[in-house]
Amino acid sequence: MDRFEQCAVPAVPGGPAADVGTVIARMRAYRSRWPPQDGVAVFNQVYLTVTEAVGGRIADGSFADPQAVSVLDVRFAELYLTAVETEASGGRVPDCWRALFAYRRHPGVRPLQFALAGINAHIGHDLALAVVDTCRALDCAPEDLEDEFHRVGDLLVTLEEEIREDLMPGPDLLEIADPLTHLASTWSLERAREASWAAARVLWRLRGVPPLAEEFRTRMDAGVGLVGRLLLTPCR
Repeated sequence: MDRFEQCAVPAVPGGPAADVGTVIARMRAYRSRWPPQDGVAVFNQVYLTVTEAVGGRIADGSFADPQAVSVLDVRFAELYLTAVETEASGGRVPDCWRALFAYRRHPGVRPLQFALAGINAHIGHDLALAVVDTCRALDCAPEDLEDEFHRVGDLLVTLEEEIREDLMPGPDLLEIADPLTHLASTWSLERAREASWAAARVLWRLRGVPPLAEEFRTRMDAGVGLVGRLLLTPCR
């Protein structure tokens, strides 16, 4: 069975996460396991913040279809949780995640780079798979999830701006000359989200032809992995 077909049942110890609360608990457990300066820990904290925000919006009724958002959020997170557990057990993680795990302790890579590399991997590769998996679970098409997809995306864009401000070193005059400023500006969450939505629609169309779907996923994974490696170029 290829990875595209496996995406609905990731091999996470203890089984797939049941709800957003379970996902948050798993991420908090990772936070206590890793030192704060660890590159994966940096991304994990970012993702935990985002997931807590989404969970809060689900609870307060901000989404028109909270069930769809909850299922999408959990299926999406499972792909990250699976990558963590696979790497910890010595398995092969998708190309999109490999650079982050390989460079997680590199002294020349800065926190913002780790955060962006993780977001790039998760949005650029995992999100499309999660949309398809959610459609299978809810017996719907990607177009039925589009409104909630974009509402969650708008929240991510807002949070990304806060993340950049928190992790970007100052003062302002140094930021202009800092190579990190130029490197970070080459990647866009909004563009990555648009590409992921397009990829999800393609994968949904190809679901009846698994070999083609897997070829598409593999090439997408490789391309996102290359971008991640560039985002982790040492800047000090």
